[in-house]
Amino acid sequence: MSQFTSDYDFFLPEDLVAKYPVHPRDSAKLLVYNRAKDEITHTHFRHIFDFLPSNLSYVFNDTKVIKARLFGKKQSGGKAEVLINRPLKDDLFSVFIKAKVAVGTKIYFTEHLFLEVIALEEDGSRVVSFCDELDKKLDFNQLIEYTKQIGHIPIPPYLKREESESDKLDYQSLFAKYDGSVAAPTASLHFTKELIEKIPKTNLYHTTLHIGAGTFKPIESDEISDHKMHFEYYEIAKQTKDLIDSKAPLLAVGTTVSRSIESYVRSGEASSETNLFLSPKNPPKRVDHLLTNFHFPKSSLIVLVSSFIGLEKTKAIYEEAISRQYRFYSYGDAMLIL
Repeated sequence: MSQFTSDYDFFLPEDLVAKYPVHPRDSAKLLVYNRAKDEITHTHFRHIFDFLPSNLSYVFNDTKVIKARLFGKKQSGGKAEVLINRPLKDDLFSVFIKAKVAVGTKIYFTEHLFLEVIALEEDGSRVVSFCDELDKKLDFNQLIEYTKQIGHIPIPPYLKREESESDKLDYQSLFAKYDGSVAAPTASLHFTKELIEKIPKTNLYHTTLHIGAGTFKPIESDEISDHKMHFEYYEIAKQTKDLIDSKAPLLAVGTTVSRSIESYVRSGEASSETNLFLSPKNPPKRVDHLLTNFHFPKSSLIVLVSSFIGLEKTKAIYEEAISRQYRFYSYGDAMLIL
């Protein structure tokens, strides 16, 4: 059982990084891996129900991507780009700033909105307060109203392009309900309204996990056990909690759903912040099946996939996916682990 980060590395051709999604959503490729049979099947997402048991419960992440990317100017006139990461206590926020800043630096976005840097964190993030023209601190809900007007969809940096009008719909799941994420729960992006209508309402469940910018951060330590996971807020509704407490089979639609379910199983807390790191040394205890996209080399997400099926099988599947031209990352194809 490898604990070396280098063992989770692989070569991914640049042209397999999906810059835009396919349309319709369910025309994406789907790789199905059946653990019991040790069998791989190649199909398309629209056929996913051909492989899933009829009594299965589906758990989706109903977080909503916010317009977390803001452009402003420092008092000196220099440009600054800000990515809202997550809210903290006392109306403070964790953000990432593309500009040189010090404690006390102010960045102005409009005549009605500015931020002040309160602290510099070791991971490169900054603790800030957002204020209005009266120098009054804004809470999360008040800030979101401003971002709806002046913010930009924070499409992943590896797309290497500016946001397009289509991203406003494409980078949001059909279940998006609660503001808070800076990245989409991408496994759920493959579901169309027609597919969702095929799922009995009694088998539809939700968790909320607000995805932070740390989801894109590669593992930088030599051993994966030394990796410090970022914190993200999750909340599990009572109905979903009852499902998890039962022995009914369930599908986690995405890595974020897996982490919220497994965080609850370990802590007993239905709402909290989690930095759970699922790995072959810390495998899932409750999630029966996982639907996910194809992930970065040396990322916590590919390690999470390995927590279900092991490192060697993960590498073999990824090698086959690359040879068959599967598309990777947020707008890419999907993988189903049974």
